[in-house]
Amino acid sequence: MTADSEVGSSVPANNGNAGGTRLVIVESPAKAKTIAGYLGRGYIVESSIGHIRDLPEKADDIPEKYKSEGWARLGVNVDHEFEPLYVVNPDKKSQVSKLKQLLKEADELYLATDEDREGEAIAWHLREVLKPKIPVHRMVFHEITPHAIRDAVSNPRDLNLRLVDAQETRRILDRLYGYEVSPVLWKKVKPRLSAGRVQSVATRLVVERERERLAFTAANYWDLQALFDTGRAGDDPRTFSATLTGVDGRRVAQGRDFASTGRLKGSDVLHLDEAAARALAARLDGVSYAVRSVERKPYTRKPYAPFRTTTLQQEASRKLGFSAKYTMQVAQRLYENGYITYMRTDSITLSETAVAAARSQAIKLYGSAYVPDKPRVYTSKVKNAQEAHEAIRPSGEEFRTPGETGLSGDMFRLYELIWQRTVASQMKDAVGESVSVKVGGASSAGENVEFSATGRTITFHGFLKAYVEGADDPSTDRDDSEKRLPTLAEGDRLTAAELTALGHSTKPPARYTEASLVKELEDREIGRPSTYASIIGTILDRGYVFKKGTALVPSFLAFAVVNLLEQHFGNLVDYDFTADMEKVLDDIANDRAERVPELRRFYFGGEDGDEGLKEMVTDLGEIDAKEISSFPIKGTDIVIRVGRYGPYLDRDGARVNIPEDMAPDELTAEKAEELFSRPSGDRELGVDPATGRTIVAKDGRFGPYVTEVLPEEPAPAEGKKRTKKADVPKPRTSSLFKTMSLDTITLDQALKLLQLPRVVGEIDGEEVTAQNGRFGPYIKKGTDSRSLASEEDLLTVTIEQARELFAQPKARGRGRAAAAPPLRELGEDPNSKKPVVVKEGRFGPYVTDGETNASLRKGDTVEDITLERAAELLAERRERAPAAKRTTRTRTAAAKKPATKS
Repeated sequence: MTADSEVGSSVPANNGNAGGTRLVIVESPAKAKTIAGYLGRGYIVESSIGHIRDLPEKADDIPEKYKSEGWARLGVNVDHEFEPLYVVNPDKKSQVSKLKQLLKEADELYLATDEDREGEAIAWHLREVLKPKIPVHRMVFHEITPHAIRDAVSNPRDLNLRLVDAQETRRILDRLYGYEVSPVLWKKVKPRLSAGRVQSVATRLVVERERERLAFTAANYWDLQALFDTGRAGDDPRTFSATLTGVDGRRVAQGRDFASTGRLKGSDVLHLDEAAARALAARLDGVSYAVRSVERKPYTRKPYAPFRTTTLQQEASRKLGFSAKYTMQVAQRLYENGYITYMRTDSITLSETAVAAARSQAIKLYGSAYVPDKPRVYTSKVKNAQEAHEAIRPSGEEFRTPGETGLSGDMFRLYELIWQRTVASQMKDAVGESVSVKVGGASSAGENVEFSATGRTITFHGFLKAYVEGADDPSTDRDDSEKRLPTLAEGDRLTAAELTALGHSTKPPARYTEASLVKELEDREIGRPSTYASIIGTILDRGYVFKKGTALVPSFLAFAVVNLLEQHFGNLVDYDFTADMEKVLDDIANDRAERVPELRRFYFGGEDGDEGLKEMVTDLGEIDAKEISSFPIKGTDIVIRVGRYGPYLDRDGARVNIPEDMAPDELTAEKAEELFSRPSGDRELGVDPATGRTIVAKDGRFGPYVTEVLPEEPAPAEGKKRTKKADVPKPRTSSLFKTMSLDTITLDQALKLLQLPRVVGEIDGEEVTAQNGRFGPYIKKGTDSRSLASEEDLLTVTIEQARELFAQPKARGRGRAAAAPPLRELGEDPNSKKPVVVKEGRFGPYVTDGETNASLRKGDTVEDITLERAAELLAERRERAPAAKRTTRTRTAAAKKPATKS
């Protein structure tokens, strides 16, 4: 693909009827290319490459005539109807010029951006900037197929300005929130932080879950597990397991009976400890048992609804290991290339054509016995759902099976998931039988005990033949799992082949994963499904959250930010308030509310006395920066503090850094004491005999190092200036090798490190030095260099060895040294089908399948990383493959008056 085609070159259609020229503008080059193939020669299809204009991002973007205005930094005239100041994005000016040139040759303009608020806004901005003097049509479709595109051209509509209003209101709300609240974080927590209307609430959710984990106290409880035997040789199965549930009429306590404090919620249950459980097991040794009851119920499982945006993100996370962001990137490619319908939707409905296609495919693949007589109809359970689109499904009037698409890799896997779910949604229920059995007996002490067992059999799999949904909790049984029990009747005699006392501990609430956070946001009606992927990406990129495996862990920085927002901007991170703002946007879109009054209430406050954003950010004096960033560790005199350079522990002025990848709930009192017991980083090693200066080992921001202590500079004589800082002598410093540690390094080792870079000798009159660089240890002669095998070689390499290395050809890339064995082998990558291993690289550990490399992120460790997490990292790295570089010429545009909608 050429650079021009990548930025959206004109794509004249190669079929159709001749006539006037119609310019069709879409958002992306890929979409333009696909649609151009379906239209006639009278069409030119061009891409806007997303939004062509927006609010100014930096001061340089603000037109000169507005720079003196007090509201200019916001990009919104808060004093005059909240009128936005739009500027053409600097990187889009050349594309706008191109569109204007194409428009001169066109007889009609079709704005064919996506059929949602964002797409409607892009279309409106295009109309406002291009100022066409020819007929303008709004062309909408939710799948890119020949029939859908021809139908969209034949049935255009007008721009929906209510949708544009709703999108503009959201954009202004987000700008006011971010530009007014973020500076507070810069002043009171740390520079360059950001706050966002939905991102801050999402961060709060993750922080609150961690708080629950920190406050959690585990409870230990015991029960008995029995393996009962019917004694009938013909039974299959003959044995089954059951759990002790009652003793003398009292229910035995299980995990659900304990509060987060570790105490029982009520007193009507029997709490067994280890001693009591083992003693009871001994009293039950050799006793006989009988079946007390057998309850059979029909089992029915209905198909899952077709995918909407959030359920696709959740299931792709569970089954494919995709992040929400990566799921949407792959889905976008599938949509733009005509394989699926539009992927940003709240709807779970299918068109009559799609229902017919799904039923037809199910009959073809599984037989008519698996398809109900009447089509299934699904209605959305999402409040305020935007039903403009169908559910996410394969495109076309007939579905292509995954094998018929010609797709590969992650596009194939995601299409297969969507196809399976869609076909299964029109199949029959799975049916079977569930069985509950109670078994009783009496101990040698006369105690009446009762054990319970459950089983399930599926007699007709129905839709489960095509698709089974994943679960966030790996311990949860899948919908197609079966547990068969022997055929039992009341009064049947049983013996206990095994009787085991088992101990259990209650578990703290699980951290959010991307899938479960998406579900939580949707359940609370916070944000729009189309924004969840970018929200999660933002809080990860900002360092508010990091991943351990698939779990989302809040950083200590997130605790400080949320602490400040809760205490001083409570409304802004209130879950109901944020959800209500989404309802306001829906009301504006549906002509039930007006933009300006709602913005005025948000920014300046309401007539009922509600405080507005402007007032909230005006008086910051009462915010104690130290207090909101300080968190005492219970039972100690140690305080966690969040500083400019990261989190640290403070005890009466003594400080120690907290490891970056440490989760807050791991920093217990014992762990804090352990960190303080480690070398502080100011360990005095001795005196350099050559200089008489003291050598110390320290722990710095970039790792442990050694340095020398220089004598204090004498005060300047009266009337003389102090020596400039640049002229003050600097101490020698050197980072420790990876094989060294602060608590074991010796003076002799430190002195050798301080000799680096070391002069090895001369070759052909040129000095050879050994030094450490960003790519590892190496020797250098003039402009030529060679890598060394290890850091230790820096101290021992001789001039003879250097001569041998320089005599060899210079190796390139990773082949410059013998390949080190992998640190771990994880298994086969589900995408490339190649083995995935963990290796040590120049910049730390990384995973690779031999084709793609991806560095481990904060929170990932060599010991704990899973195949699923590695596959996610590799998939994201493939998606970020570098694009072809191009150069653009940027011109300064004349200032434009802010546009008004008409």
